[in-house]
Amino acid sequence: MAQALRVVLDTNTVLSALLFAQGRLVPLREAWQSGALSPLLCAQTVEELLRVLAYPRFKLTPEDREELLADYLPFGEVIAPWKKSPVVPACRDKYDRAFLELASVGAAKWLVTGDQDLLRLSRQLKFQIIAPVAAVGLLTSPK
Repeated sequence: MAQALRVVLDTNTVLSALLFAQGRLVPLREAWQSGALSPLLCAQTVEELLRVLAYPRFKLTPEDREELLADYLPFGEVIAPWKKSPVVPACRDKYDRAFLELASVGAAKWLVTGDQDLLRLSRQLKFQIIAPVAAVGLLTSPK
């Protein structure tokens, strides 16, 4: 079996893959469940996921949130806290920095995001920043 592709999935990507059972990002969920993808996790990114899952607009009960987390977190690879922040480009959203740092420290192949601010930074980093639909296309294209 091929080694899992190390990736960082931003919060909106994870939410879309989890919340929309018939959505276009289902192949991402299937890829982490099958071991083709290894989502990298750290305290900051998990905290953001927990915070966003609790937004009232999602109308998720605590049980719903627990079930969604159980469909994601066990498949991830936890990256230990880093002592020195890696050099990453500045970003407008303070929550985005954790995803950039995690991808850098965790030696990710991709940071998967729909965030245009992050997508614009792709050429400045050692890892690729790609849109979720592009990630699905790369995962599902014939080898």
